[in-house]
Amino acid sequence: MTQRSLADWLCYLEQLHPSAIDMGLQRVQQVATQLGLGRPAPLVITVTGTNGKGSTCAFLESLLLAQGLSVGVYSSPHLLRYNERVRIAGVDANDEQLCEAFAELERARAEISLTYFEMGTLAAFWLFERAALDVVVLEVGLGGRLDAVNLIDADLSLITSIGLDHTDWLGDTRESVAFEKAGILRAGRPALCGDLDPPMPLLQRVAELDCPFFLRARDYDLTVDGQVWHWRGLNAAGAVLQLDNLPLLDLPLENASLAVQAYALLDLPWQPERIAQALAATRVVGRLDRRQLTWQGKPLTLLLDVGHNPHAAEYLAQLLAARPLGGKRLAVFGLLADKDLTGVLKALQNEISDWAVANLPSERSRSACELKAALLNLGAQVESYPDVTVALQAQCTQATAEDEIVVFGSFYCVAQALEWLASSSTLEAGNGFAG
Repeated sequence: MTQRSLADWLCYLEQLHPSAIDMGLQRVQQVATQLGLGRPAPLVITVTGTNGKGSTCAFLESLLLAQGLSVGVYSSPHLLRYNERVRIAGVDANDEQLCEAFAELERARAEISLTYFEMGTLAAFWLFERAALDVVVLEVGLGGRLDAVNLIDADLSLITSIGLDHTDWLGDTRESVAFEKAGILRAGRPALCGDLDPPMPLLQRVAELDCPFFLRARDYDLTVDGQVWHWRGLNAAGAVLQLDNLPLLDLPLENASLAVQAYALLDLPWQPERIAQALAATRVVGRLDRRQLTWQGKPLTLLLDVGHNPHAAEYLAQLLAARPLGGKRLAVFGLLADKDLTGVLKALQNEISDWAVANLPSERSRSACELKAALLNLGAQVESYPDVTVALQAQCTQATAEDEIVVFGSFYCVAQALEWLASSSTLEAGNGFAG
């Protein structure tokens, strides 16, 4: 078993369980017990939400590393390499570490069947525990209550936003989604929510568990003033804290604000300049990720974003509308079949002048023909392509230096674009998304 490469292990894990998703904690708990797993670190922060989990985790990681803490982060999905899912002290886990963890899991699980995600989650816990970390940040994969990450009792529970996604598993109302996400809360431990209108099931669960509750626009908030923003919130004792004249960020300020409130509840130094520097340095590949490219002798701008549901698409549309161009915006777009195509297109149709739609390398992909038909029904200018690379090359060919190419939708779509960019000798350094 230990001689398997990481690619071999991942292929094996994909075939290990009869379904990709199997909600519930019983099987994971059994294997964790067999492994003798305890807490992955003395301090555990769990983050769930319909959108914003990745950037919130990234902000938390930056803030904690800036204080000299040893930090582990578990997130999903990955864009280019599985190793991205497990970060230890600011560095992705290497193949050898992951293979060793999977081998230990394979021995411990015996006849217990685990999904790809469950195996990956337990592998991360196993690696974190052996790294003797100060804190781990755990990103929920799906929902919260029955997600494998929820095996660990969080000291701080963060809910970024509550919208509709994965409706087959979480239900088709915000109330049902809120119920599932509230499952990460623990009795008497702080709960934070970045949603401006949290549904009643979340509020009821907070009351039942007597959680100290920190709600955006009530207990903490942000304001934007020109090219700077300000933060106000509370520490664990209820005293007011402030950060003023922070530079605008590439990533959503709402998620930075939530991460700062979480940091404010910890017994760590309150150093405004260091906090500001940590926030400004935070990047998430594929999330509002702006790149400069020279293509056929002309400079081009690309914006990559993994927004794949209406809530994320609406946020992206707001940012685009607030940043007018001298030229036009061209899209490269692919989406999985279980996503709300109508909602995504409705949010962005007024911001995109020309669409290139593509098939994705997944059995769950919506066909380019289906995407094209939906856009034609909206009166859009659209062409379909066999894959993202061909679609992106077509948009680069017709784009001018004044235009912007927006690559968005599925993680698969953005990942293929990143792979093409990485293989291009003409790629220049990206400069982030400037508001």
